[in-house]
Amino acid sequence: MLAMILAAGRGERMRPLTDHTPKPLLQAGGKPLIVWHIERLVRAGITELVINHAHLGKQIEQALGDGKQFGATIRYSDEGTALETAGGIAFALPLLGNEPFAVVNGDIYCDYDFARLPSLAAQMLEQHDMAHLVLVDNPMHHAEGDFGLCNGRVADIAPKWTFSGIGLYQPSLFAHIPQGSKAPLAPLLREQMVLGKVSGEHYRGAWVDVGTPQRLQELDRRLRASLF
Repeated sequence: MLAMILAAGRGERMRPLTDHTPKPLLQAGGKPLIVWHIERLVRAGITELVINHAHLGKQIEQALGDGKQFGATIRYSDEGTALETAGGIAFALPLLGNEPFAVVNGDIYCDYDFARLPSLAAQMLEQHDMAHLVLVDNPMHHAEGDFGLCNGRVADIAPKWTFSGIGLYQPSLFAHIPQGSKAPLAPLLREQMVLGKVSGEHYRGAWVDVGTPQRLQELDRRLRASLF
């Protein structure tokens, strides 16, 4: 299966670090955030990768190249100007094929087992689901959460957990978005939740939303101390 890593964001909360370095290339534990994802995906057997970019995107291409150094094949979706999550995925659809694909936010750290994704994608096809979301415990900075779970279905109910930025999607979910237009992901997901077409799980392993310099510094400290 294919996986897309989202790397187009400006990283405003990370400034001044992101003034000259795209957020996915910021380092923690001795390597760029995006490289943690690439290595884990490759170990899981997912080697066909698409990476979108906008802000300082050429730095990402120069750092990662065609992916051979990681045992992967990387193709890039250059948005020029960031198109938000759904808009960016829609823009990259020509590279993503016709089967369910994985999407991972480039500015998180996690130890989720990506080897589970192909079987989850197969279940999506069997159940005619449009998405599968990985939810995590609510961090202090997002205590209200995003979505709830009921019998393996994601719904807008309490208690709510936080969307991890890891998901599986059917290409058709984004097919109606005009190429090159900005579009957020949450409204699309909520439309499908009402129809019962979004499955999900609550993952309790390591996960960090690396959204500020302080969180990046803390993640670096924990990785170097082998606390994950």
